[in-house]
Order: sequence, then C-alpha cells, then structure tokens
Amino acid sequence: MLSIKKAEEEIGLEILNSNRNSKPIQNPRHRVIYCGREKFNHSTNHDNKELISLIFHGGGGYVEDVSRSCWESFELLKILDLEDFGVKAMSESIGTLIELRYLGLRNNYLTRIPRSLGDLEKLEVLDIAQNFMVEVPDIIGEMGSLRNLHMSDVIFPHPLKIDTLENLETLTNISIYDWAEVSSLETWNHITKLGIEDVDENLDVGKLFASLAKLKILQHLTLRGFRFRSMPCLDKIGVVRELWKLRVDGRLDRLPRASNFPLRIRDLVLVNTCLEEDPMPVLEKLSSLQRLRLSNAFTGREMVIQYEGFPELVSLSINELWNLRNIQVGKDAMWCLCQLEIMNCPHLETLPEGIRYMGFLEQFKMITIKHVATKIRSSGLTSQAFENDIDP
Repeated sequence: MLSIKKAEEEIGLEILNSNRNSKPIQNPRHRVIYCGREKFNHSTNHDNKELISLIFHGGGGYVEDVSRSCWESFELLKILDLEDFGVKAMSESIGTLIELRYLGLRNNYLTRIPRSLGDLEKLEVLDIAQNFMVEVPDIIGEMGSLRNLHMSDVIFPHPLKIDTLENLETLTNISIYDWAEVSSLETWNHITKLGIEDVDENLDVGKLFASLAKLKILQHLTLRGFRFRSMPCLDKIGVVRELWKLRVDGRLDRLPRASNFPLRIRDLVLVNTCLEEDPMPVLEKLSSLQRLRLSNAFTGREMVIQYEGFPELVSLSINELWNLRNIQVGKDAMWCLCQLEIMNCPHLETLPEGIRYMGFLEQFKMITIKHVATKIRSSGLTSQAFENDIDP
C-alpha cells in the first residue's frame, strides 16, 4: 500500500478496478486496469493523452475485438501490456501508437497479428508468445529497434526475415526451420538469450550448434522438442562456449557426457526429458553448476549422487519424478546446497541421511502426500533449515 501511495504521488500511477470503487487521479501517466474481460470498455477520455504505460489485468470471457477507437487518443504511450486478457483480435489502428516501446500480447487468443505493427519503428519489446498458431505477416524484419522478441507456435506465410534486426538481444522461441534461414549471424553482436523449438531426432543438431557458436555472447539457450518425438543427443553443445544457462524441454534418450557440456554452465533445467538412466552421474561432474531443476526428467526409481558430487550446487529442484523411490547422497556431496525443493514425487518416502550434514541448507520445501509429509517431519533431517515448508 505504501508503494502504491508513493507511486500515485510521484509518478502519477492510477489504478482502476471495475469490481470496487476506484480512485481516478488528475492527468495520470501510468494506469493499471482491473476488470473482467466481459466488462472491457476502456474510455478514450482526454486524460489518455498523458499516459505513458497502460496495463490490463482481468479474467472471464473473451475480448472479441479491441476496437479501432481504443487507441486513437494515446499519443505518448510507450508500454502496453494485455497479457492473459483474452484478446481474440487487434485492430490495425494499433499501428498509430508510434511511441510504443513495449507491447505485451502473451497468452491470448489471437489468430493474426496486425500488419500495422510494422509501423512501430520505436518498438523494442514484442511478446506474442502463447497465442496458439497465430499468423504473423511479413513485418518482423521491418522492426529495426527490436531488442526482445518472444513468440511460440507461430505461422509465417512468408519466410521469416530477421537478419536485419541487429539490435536483437533476446529471441524466443523460433522454429529450427526458420533458424536455418538466418544467414547473417555475424551481425548479431548483442544476442544473449535464444530459444529454438521443433527440435527432433531427424535434425542435425551439430550443424545447429556450429551456427550458435557464431553468437559470441550467447549465454542463455532453450531447446524445445517437437511434440512427442525424441530430441537428438546434444553431444556437440560444448562448442557454444559462453553458454551458462541451458533449458532442455523434450524427450532425450541420453545426456551428453559431462566433458561435452559447455565449461561455464551454471544453470541447467531439464523438463520432460523422461530419461531412463539416472542423470546424476553425469550432472554431478559439472564443476560450475550452481542451479539444477529436474521436472519430469527421469523415469527411474533411484538417483545416486557420489562422493563430492555437485561441488558448487546451491539450488536443487526435483519435480514430477513419479517413479522415484530413493535418493542416495555420498559424503561431502552438495555441501554448498542452500535451497532444496522436492515436489510431486509421491513414492519418495525418505530423504537421504546426508541432508543432515548440509550446513548451508537454508530453505527446504516439499509437496507430497499426507503420510509421507508426516514421515519426513518426524525424521528431523531438515530441522536445521531456516525455512522448512512441508505440505500437507
């Protein structure tokens, strides 16, 4: 409440809520609107002329069309966020918001992106991700100021031309087939975060990694598989030398050897990899690894962490390992661990004795079934953690 009050006084923040009394202010510069989608009827009053940012939150039905008149009076608007607002269509008049820097359309029901977005010459962030199978006209290459482009499951009627986006820093997620058409990687001197989807076992990922190696400061990479197909082995990923964060989302038959991972890898996320072999003998040898998250990543019953494994690990999250029954932790393994999270592993009824000797453990969280929660509490193995959350 104090933060809101200070924002109202110092930067002209206005919060409007259709479900209770709102407090309009004179000449607001930043506006947040809470309303049910079915009640959406944003005015075009004169006070819109001073607005710099406009953010919507809501729920309920769909917004069939954000009409043409909606955007006519926003002359200075730089930030527009309609994330998760149920929008099904956008008027071409959105192209009149020529001062716009940020446009958030994530997680809506859009089937087509207006061509007029190509007129937004100052736009730096465009987020159209999670609009399933949305059609994007041939405009992306015209947005020379773009720094961050977020998309997923998009349809391009024409070949995607993004070679001209020399200021790009973040690109997620581009289909590997569209990535293959990018020819001028040497001009992308700023890109640090990249997501590639539709990676399946029939593709030559060695060629992919060779192209990524040309991105000299690429630090964060996401690879997503294609539906239920397995991804090819990632043995050659080590050529992407500056990579320190890697997320793999999709089935894998096996992990690369530890020596084939980038040397600087510090943050690793494995989601839906469904590995049949225990990943820990490989991962524990990644000497720089600090954060590890496994979600539906392993289908086996036992994980074993050897003597002095994970020497730098500070955070471990294990989630949705439905068959997991036992974790063994060797002496002096994970001795730096500060945060441990175990969720939705219903057959894991005991914790390794080694947890008792992790002197840096500050936070322990576990979500499981009732009788397992009772058993874990009574064991006292995590009593030294400053925050101890076992649910139920």
